[in-house]
Amino acid sequence: MPELRFIINVSRPRFWIYVFGPYLIGIAAGASDKFDFLRADTLVFGLYFLLPANLLIYGINDIFDWETDRLNPKKAEYEMLVRPESHRRLAIWIAILNLPFVVATFFLAFQALPSLAGFIFFSVFYSATPIRAKTVPFIDSLFNILYVFPAGFAYQMLTGTFLPLSIFAAAGLWTMAMHAYSAIPDIKADEEAGFSTIATEMGPNWTHGFCMACYFLALLLCLDAGFPIPAIIGVAYLYLMVLSLRVKGDMGLFSFYRLFPIFNTIAGFALFWLIAWPKLF
Repeated sequence: MPELRFIINVSRPRFWIYVFGPYLIGIAAGASDKFDFLRADTLVFGLYFLLPANLLIYGINDIFDWETDRLNPKKAEYEMLVRPESHRRLAIWIAILNLPFVVATFFLAFQALPSLAGFIFFSVFYSATPIRAKTVPFIDSLFNILYVFPAGFAYQMLTGTFLPLSIFAAAGLWTMAMHAYSAIPDIKADEEAGFSTIATEMGPNWTHGFCMACYFLALLLCLDAGFPIPAIIGVAYLYLMVLSLRVKGDMGLFSFYRLFPIFNTIAGFALFWLIAWPKLF
């Protein structure tokens, strides 16, 4: 049980929806009827995009981020600080839980291998050397496109084709905004550790502006593709950025940031049902 508690804590359960949610939306978009939601491959890879995929993202992050994490009070109070003596054990668990699903993709969803490869590449090298994208301003936000690939995987598995590029780009801009915003509370710790991120480079106000620009461009792409509901959700997020700018102090901003998993869950739930309802009923 201690080992199970360890890997679950590292995988950040409150953020599982950021990976599993896009997977469900990809299923809804790619399904031709209600039976596609309960196919064997759909269920198998639904399990993957819960614990194993999140352990890959956040476990690799914790292994390579020790130097900055030990200076960041958020890690000890809000997340989990993984000390160097646990890094090898964590790497073994990442391999044990991820490799079976990689092998399964060759047999159950071969057509979705490009999306799985994209997900693994961006998940690993966001934190890992030699790329370590999270320490390169703007590239750090770009690499958060990793959160779009679960949707791409599901859609590709069911249809054999990749997501429409305009939708992929809109979702990518959304993830860039979310990453940039999440980096704002970490500015002080990252600066003390000597790391550069989009937020340390631009400062909090300009980073808020960058997030708003990303949401606005995503909104326009959704409208152009004929999807008004995501565009309406984009307007709501623009308003959230305005509210965030008015928050005073680091702790106040961090408290506001902690609400975003709730906002994202509500938005993702609405989008899923919008797409899935005609196919399920």
